[in-house]
Amino acid sequence: MSSEHKKEEVKKRDPNNPCLFCTDPQGVSLSNELAYSARDSYPASPGHSVVIPKRHVASFFELTPEEVAACMELISEEKKLIDAEFKPDGYNIGVNVGPVAGQSILHVHIHIIPRYKGDVENPQGGVRHVTRKGHYTR
Repeated sequence: MSSEHKKEEVKKRDPNNPCLFCTDPQGVSLSNELAYSARDSYPASPGHSVVIPKRHVASFFELTPEEVAACMELISEEKKLIDAEFKPDGYNIGVNVGPVAGQSILHVHIHIIPRYKGDVENPQGGVRHVTRKGHYTR
């Protein structure tokens, strides 16, 4: 099979059938009993990472308090790794819940997006720009 055909096949793969985060975690950097973290496959900035609960659940609002705590622990630990490697100037932390909010893999994942001075013309408003920017094609 040619490498071009393999790329096309990978592009067409439905990340929800089976769930990419359940069956094929890539680049895991940290892990605890209930969650793991990894670099995002479609990074919005250098160091962009995601924290993913191990239990398959679509919505952040369906996580148990223990899962939320485990994810928060990994967010803090992953930030330390990102700080050491990339030295960002700030962060956005975010969760897309449901397809209308941009969730393309229907398994909770929390984005840790490092921000850098000058990465946008005017960062004022931060995540309020979510409805105006950031479109990408999977």
